[in-house]
Amino acid sequence: MPAAMLRLPSKFGYLAIALHWLTAAQASECPSPGSEIATDRPDVTNSSLVVPAGSLQSENGINTSRQGAGAGFDGTNSRLRFGVAPCLEVLVDIPSYVGRLSGNLDTGFTNVTPAIKWQVSALPEHSSLSVVVGAGLPTGTPAVTGAGLQPYLQFPWAHELGGGWGISGMFTSFFRPSDFTDHQTSEATFVIERKISEKMSMFAEYVGDYPSRGASIALFNFGGGYLLSRTEQIDFHVAFGLNRNSPNYIIGVGYSFRLDNVLNSAR
Repeated sequence: MPAAMLRLPSKFGYLAIALHWLTAAQASECPSPGSEIATDRPDVTNSSLVVPAGSLQSENGINTSRQGAGAGFDGTNSRLRFGVAPCLEVLVDIPSYVGRLSGNLDTGFTNVTPAIKWQVSALPEHSSLSVVVGAGLPTGTPAVTGAGLQPYLQFPWAHELGGGWGISGMFTSFFRPSDFTDHQTSEATFVIERKISEKMSMFAEYVGDYPSRGASIALFNFGGGYLLSRTEQIDFHVAFGLNRNSPNYIIGVGYSFRLDNVLNSAR
């Protein structure tokens, strides 16, 4: 989704940015139970860090949005993430309900979407990159989700600049084998982040969706997160469309928490 006022690198450029760190010699470490919670929300760009091994993380939120004459909401946008091994997690997006507030919008549930996420460890100390492979299962309302199995491949990355500043981004390729008119959509994001204090951080993000056929979508998204504790976070975000095909606005809030050493405590 290219914006009229903003020109960014191609989707291959984003992939190159994410992958060039693979040749670095100094390795970064994957998160441990002592690490602060790192969530895939509230920005569209997912965290490049996995959940610590043995930890269960729950991320939840609700949005309200408007596009043209229609307004709606969706929630709870819940994602469960479980660290199955160092640098490796499994995750699943739980079905959310999409509802109508006004106008003529399709309503119903989204798909169940499981995935596997692997964090590349052989990177510079202040850089991180993950590879995610998942698929939306055809369990939701077709008018909301589309038909059939919907696999995707994703590369979230991040780099700390120092002084509380950082950049991150993500390249995702979504596939819709059952859609004969639009088989594939590429999504590219870019984020500038700033840690305001030990507990508060803010971000500004560009999101672009580029379908193989049809109109693109572009969003400017900003917001922040606040740590209630090392393993709890509340967040908010506000997004605005940058072209006529995009939502007018999206406003959302969320709450996430992590339970560490889940397998050990269950014994």
